[in-house]
Amino acid sequence: MAHIVFYEKPGCGGNARQRAALEAAGHTLERRNLLTAPWTREALLAFLAPLPVADWFNRSAPRVKSGEVLPEALDADAALALLIAEPLLIHRPLMQRHDDGSRLAGFDPAAVHAWVGLASPVPPASLDTCPSARHRCPAADTPTEGATHAPV
Repeated sequence: MAHIVFYEKPGCGGNARQRAALEAAGHTLERRNLLTAPWTREALLAFLAPLPVADWFNRSAPRVKSGEVLPEALDADAALALLIAEPLLIHRPLMQRHDDGSRLAGFDPAAVHAWVGLASPVPPASLDTCPSARHRCPAADTPTEGATHAPV
């Protein structure tokens, strides 16, 4: 079983379900607040570089949902600057294995299972987002929500 650094938005129901899936598989988590972590370009790129720029963004973030932020219209430099300024926009969780340093952004159950293993059966893909368009994670309008996922 792996020890995983788990960057999350405190109070997010989606992140709680993701943590539960990892812990049910026997993994231990070192939980960190994604919104207050001291992000730099290099630190974020270590998680996000394998993904297309648009997939760096939390599609449930209010500014993305409203159309104020258009991830597809941003290049990597503009996206990183925006994500560092507003960590609520970062696709989460961000996870790093303690043993080998590999990283993963977001929670696609198949990718997480291939990366560290999940209990069978693999949980539904809905673990990567809030369960419905009407559901909002607690404090969704304050500094969060966690696409294609690739371990680094």
